[in-house]
Amino acid sequence: MGKREDIRSKLTHLGERSRLRLSAAEAELLLSGLGVLAGLLAGLVILAFRLLVEGVQGAMLPGHGENYEGLPPLARLLLPIAGALLIALYLRFVARKASVTGVPHVMNRVAYHQGYLPWQNAVTQFVCGALAIISGQPVGREGPSVHLGAASASQLGQKLGLPNNSMRILVASGTAAAIAASFNTPLAGVAFAMEVVVMDYSIAGFLPVILAAVTATVLVQLVYGASPAFHVPPLDPIGLIDLPQVIVAGVLMGVLAAAFIRLMKLCIRLGRRNGPSLRLLAAGLIAGLAGLLLPQVMAIGYDTVSATIAGQLGWALLLGLTAAKLLSTAFVLGMGVPAGLIGPTIFIGAVAGGALGHAAGWAAPEAAASPTLYALIGMGAMMGATLRAPLAALTALLELTGNPTIIFPGMLAVAAATLTASELFKEDSIFFMQLRAQGLETRRTALLQGFDRVGVARVMDRRLAVLPRRLARARLHAALAESPRWILIEEAEKVFLIPVTDVLNFLEREADVEDVDLLEVPAQRLQAAPIELRATLREALLALRRESAEALCVVQTNAPGLRRYYGVVMRQDIDSQYLLSSSRSESPARPLDD
Repeated sequence: MGKREDIRSKLTHLGERSRLRLSAAEAELLLSGLGVLAGLLAGLVILAFRLLVEGVQGAMLPGHGENYEGLPPLARLLLPIAGALLIALYLRFVARKASVTGVPHVMNRVAYHQGYLPWQNAVTQFVCGALAIISGQPVGREGPSVHLGAASASQLGQKLGLPNNSMRILVASGTAAAIAASFNTPLAGVAFAMEVVVMDYSIAGFLPVILAAVTATVLVQLVYGASPAFHVPPLDPIGLIDLPQVIVAGVLMGVLAAAFIRLMKLCIRLGRRNGPSLRLLAAGLIAGLAGLLLPQVMAIGYDTVSATIAGQLGWALLLGLTAAKLLSTAFVLGMGVPAGLIGPTIFIGAVAGGALGHAAGWAAPEAAASPTLYALIGMGAMMGATLRAPLAALTALLELTGNPTIIFPGMLAVAAATLTASELFKEDSIFFMQLRAQGLETRRTALLQGFDRVGVARVMDRRLAVLPRRLARARLHAALAESPRWILIEEAEKVFLIPVTDVLNFLEREADVEDVDLLEVPAQRLQAAPIELRATLREALLALRRESAEALCVVQTNAPGLRRYYGVVMRQDIDSQYLLSSSRSESPARPLDD
């Protein structure tokens, strides 16, 4: 029994040391191991999601898993309506308090809740995302995958009691693993996690995110193989004469992306006039009508993207698919169907690019590039401009096609499209638009991003003695022999800090005092507010302002009313960390109150 208790004590001590190292951002090896675990967990969840969706589609659809074209017209009309009805019932009776889902939800939880994602919302995303795709709504699986992967990693961090600065890295790892497992694109997963979700780049953050993406990719390749998502015919390298065409194509994709964002914004505003159930049924009706006319737009539609890349679709059909997918997806997502929009942007970009390729062939038969090239650069340009994530779009384009010839024209087209949407039409990322529509905002300064990376353990002063208010002189001398800098006293639900130097001066002056009342000692007394050990410097700064406190006591609350004190954080400690970060970045420092 004693040996078992000894092992348990050692494990507890080891876990405590690990959490302290993570809070101080000094545990790259430990974070990397957690990244692998997050990638494994997220990969398993995404595999379960994909296998469920594709298994039901394979059993329901004739021929192959995306052959909604093989369904009778009435089934194509009624299936999305039935799916929307099931989603409405689930949200109303099962998930009334956990109905917020998707990439914007993840971004908001990272920005304002330190990456703590509730499992209830993830269950809603799993069920409703699967229902939306299976029933033929014109949506993608990537948005649900990001939520599921991020939530899986967040739950892992919560169970392990990780500090908050590590939670953000773990959520980024889950996000990267989700994109990697959904697309078989590990590099694009890393770029998306850093560029869109956490909006931060650091060496300590990159390593676990990379390992999570690799882990999830290995897992998904064991089930689906290592082949790229789309087979691309051989492409000739483009020459200088082709660059104007590529730029024009990128600009037009930027116009299309801006139109998609504005249309979805309009649909969100229209949807506010009605209740959730009515909105969802309206979305199902529009999706059914779109599927009735052009069944290729139903669900994800990657079979149609493959046919477009292979040059198997005519220009009239491509134009129709562009309009139908853009309009129906914007309406369905604007009405609140909890599904993804990354896949639809790839679809819209591919078919619109294919139509542009046909037009260029008519205008300049001898000088125009192949329609396949236009379809590919349309995919990357539309995705980059809509998500405001050019690096993620470019890496996804490369990994989805497995064709390095696309890099140069893809870079040019993605840049042109992103600049057109952002500068000419003043449209931000579609995810930020969705957040603003909910009355939320995730824009953060570089200062706050830096403070989110560092835990309070990094700057706290551990030279602390926790003593009762009244104690014998001998006991006080024994405590001071440990060379603390601060004495902490709890009194009437308040916490006071006294500098040890003031107490030493008192003891020297009053040599005959045997019983000491520390709150009666002539000394500087700072009223302190508690801050949890897992907190970041950003939370510490906010706590100082909110509580109007002079100092913070770093604590770990093991039970109500039972705290363990670890150290003290002063305002000047945070200022020093800020100045240190500023000197490293070689940027001029401003006061923290700005």
